[in-house]
Amino acid sequence: MYKTIMGELTRKDAFDGDLLVDEPMRRHTTLRIGGPADVYAAPADMVSLKNLLASLRDENVPAMPLGGGSNLLVSDEGIEGAVISTASLNNIEVIEEDDLQARLFAEAGVPLSRLMNLAKQKGWKGIEGLAGIPGSLGGAVRGNAGSFGYEMKNVIESVTVIDGKGNILPISREHLGFGYRAANIPDGAVILSANMRFQKDDEQKVASRVNDFLREKLAKQPVSQLSAGCVFRNPRGSHAGMLIDRAGCKGMRRGDIEVSGLHANFFVNMGSGTCADFAALMEEVRERVLKSSGIELEPEIKIAGRNAER
Repeated sequence: MYKTIMGELTRKDAFDGDLLVDEPMRRHTTLRIGGPADVYAAPADMVSLKNLLASLRDENVPAMPLGGGSNLLVSDEGIEGAVISTASLNNIEVIEEDDLQARLFAEAGVPLSRLMNLAKQKGWKGIEGLAGIPGSLGGAVRGNAGSFGYEMKNVIESVTVIDGKGNILPISREHLGFGYRAANIPDGAVILSANMRFQKDDEQKVASRVNDFLREKLAKQPVSQLSAGCVFRNPRGSHAGMLIDRAGCKGMRRGDIEVSGLHANFFVNMGSGTCADFAALMEEVRERVLKSSGIELEPEIKIAGRNAER
């Protein structure tokens, strides 16, 4: 079926970009873990994305959007249906700018690091604490990425998505319902772009804050190792990393997956880790924290693919 869909898109000149069958997802996640996706698609433009989604919808093929591949654990058995990468949708446009503020349009595939560097150079404040967070704008919006008291919701005016029926819909900030590591994005929708508003500040002050936050992360988080970011959500009034550390879990290992010695809420892939090992270590850590503190940790990382909830 998948080759038929791909063949039809190609024959109709309806798709520009990469279309791959049985593509290993370990090539596309920051953990370097994951079995094959039935189809991996990276549309080069909005028209190709819309045509692809229409073909998948006609054949009842499930689709999962993919940004930078962070905060994601993919099953060793791979992903049924299609994975749709927004990596090629990476345009940025300054809509207007004056001495007080700047309004910006950016597509979902823009790397968060690129947006951060632009804000740093221009003296746009609002996301300095997100320095060092991997991934793309789309993923950062969907998960309301945050750190050091800064969150994506601070600068978002609106988001545009394409839903499961092929409708392109704008969603205002008020209707995004931002919460802790979450936004109200419709099920099955792919984020296309976001409109943002930044307040202006002195360039050196913004750069100094960004650099300070980045230094702190480099000192306290395993930024240079293979990880997916924080594994568990912070419970209300506490910190998951602290609870995991107090439960004596730092350095615990299952296969090639290890609880980081720098920050206990990061699990790192030491080379050839698997989803099964990662999930088993998550469960063991959760049980130890529950026993030691009475608090049951909830995953922040998204687990996707065949038998992902097993």
